[in-house]
Amino acid sequence: MDLRFSDEVRRALDARKPVVALETSVVAQGLPYPHNLAAARACEEAIRRAGAIPAATAVVDGAVCVGLEDVELRRLAEGKEPLLKLGSRDLAIAVATRATGGTTVSATCELAAAAGIRVFSTGGIGGVHRGASEHWDISQDISALARFPVAVVCAGAKSVLDLPKTMELLETAGVPVIGVGTRELPSFHSRDSGITLEHSVNDVATAARIARARFETLGQGGVLYTVPPPEETALPRHEVELQIASALAEADKQGVRGKDVTPFLLRELGQRSGGKTLKANLALLENNARFAGQLAVAYARGD
Repeated sequence: MDLRFSDEVRRALDARKPVVALETSVVAQGLPYPHNLAAARACEEAIRRAGAIPAATAVVDGAVCVGLEDVELRRLAEGKEPLLKLGSRDLAIAVATRATGGTTVSATCELAAAAGIRVFSTGGIGGVHRGASEHWDISQDISALARFPVAVVCAGAKSVLDLPKTMELLETAGVPVIGVGTRELPSFHSRDSGITLEHSVNDVATAARIARARFETLGQGGVLYTVPPPEETALPRHEVELQIASALAEADKQGVRGKDVTPFLLRELGQRSGGKTLKANLALLENNARFAGQLAVAYARGD
């Protein structure tokens, strides 16, 4: 794959230093400006404090980038031009048309794997949307997680999804889901979901050994580490569920479909919660990045 690396990321990879990939759809489509730019910078800083190097991925004017300069990150955040939301299937179109866009989980997994980056931090993965039995709306993230050898750190799947079906599909795809300090799947804005996890870890060294066994010993695909959002900003699950039901009805009324659903629902939740979901989102992004940085360091030193 023809990748354009930032100087910092290239030096880190050449020196076999720990690197953490970051998606940019959360910057280009997921969060409002200037919160999106602040969140991106906070995640990068959390990774640096843990001892690793951040590598945001995107397509900029048709160039597939691993590691962005601040001017490129700001360009995605300000959104003064049409920006694509890029899953794996969209990368070729963006390259061929010299477009610019933010990468989702699926595209970031693919680019991280191609670059030799083994750890990736995001907010929440995509999965099976509610009502999927009628419209078959299932994220590319699931197949990417199964295929690419990347340890993905998240706060579970996005709360707007059908979480039980998402977990079933992850199991079918052979993706291990491991709780970090918890035996219950976090549900993005909330620390609980009512779904028990079969596997959990309580320290980063064990998490690194699992990832190394999966990638290096067995040659398998990705692994998902689910980190509960910080307790001080997490929201009660029943409260979020009520807001989601109302937001879904509004999305249906407005005819919002496909990849536009999640950004729409997150905006609606932010408004309906008086900004509480936005605050929770920002906190969990930084929290995940912190653990991902620690994981990358442990993985690199062979813990």
